[in-house]
Amino acid sequence: MATTTDTKNYKFNHSMLRVKDPKESVKFYEFLGLSLIKKLSFPEAKFDLYFLAYDGPSAASHGHGTFDREGVIELTHNYGTESDDSYSVNNGNKEPHRGFGHVCISVDHIQAACDRIENAGYKFQKKLTDGRMRHIAFALDPDGYWVEIISQDKNTKGAGDPKELGAVTDPATYRMNHTMIRVKDAAKSLKFYQEVLGMSLFRTSEQAAAGFNLYFLGYPAPEGVPADGFTAFKEGLLELTWNYGTEKDENFSYHNGNDQPQGFGHICVSVDNIDAACARFEGMNANWKKRLTDGRMKNVAFLLDPDGYWVEVVQNERFTEKDNF
Repeated sequence: MATTTDTKNYKFNHSMLRVKDPKESVKFYEFLGLSLIKKLSFPEAKFDLYFLAYDGPSAASHGHGTFDREGVIELTHNYGTESDDSYSVNNGNKEPHRGFGHVCISVDHIQAACDRIENAGYKFQKKLTDGRMRHIAFALDPDGYWVEIISQDKNTKGAGDPKELGAVTDPATYRMNHTMIRVKDAAKSLKFYQEVLGMSLFRTSEQAAAGFNLYFLGYPAPEGVPADGFTAFKEGLLELTWNYGTEKDENFSYHNGNDQPQGFGHICVSVDNIDAACARFEGMNANWKKRLTDGRMKNVAFLLDPDGYWVEVVQNERFTEKDNF
């Protein structure tokens, strides 16, 4: 294993969501085409972790190890919630607990993909035909988390596009494209994710009339940042949503998902050398939720971003050739 660290080797590995009933949640995400690539059980602590990712022959990370991937969804199940009628998660989109927004999959034929989801009995926060933005949709997972659906065809008009009529969708071609979180101060967040975590800004979408900007960041990998700004085929992007003016309000803050009521837990970056990476973060005066030396789990650390979201740091097992867990 390397004794130094290089952010070019980092990967935006996964996003963690707490779920009430893992059977229903795993079923939903498998219906979207993801595969259960690893399950970790911690019966002494009364929770299980389910890692799902696209893993078919055409998947971007096909055959890679769990922590040598991007675009993974980690579902955390605390024992007993599935039989607790009073238990529900915070999906991050309801006041006063907004923060995390959604995960997003990109699909081959968006109308057919949405029809398939609806025909299976799943609900939508926004259908393709709702509102003015007829090229995106938001499905709801069993816990009410939003799952954005976008097209891999950059020229599609979405709902009503003649090209979409009669098309057949293949979930094996889908990508887990991005995870969205809301941020209070765009400048501070962009600095953290670019300078501390080493991400690159792939594209910016300025919606001045609506009073917000979207920033899409990630690790370029060998293929680099798309010259045309089209990112639907990429896995493992982070979307930062900044609503104008929040940075000027001293009393304003977003919910990090880990304070009550809980829901979204963290995003995770896998690194080439976890000791060297954490030493680098320490040297940059990063804020910590948990250092490597804290607690019993000496193989994971958690940074805090400017909004208090947790960023897990784990070892990419490809560099050590041994399992983390």
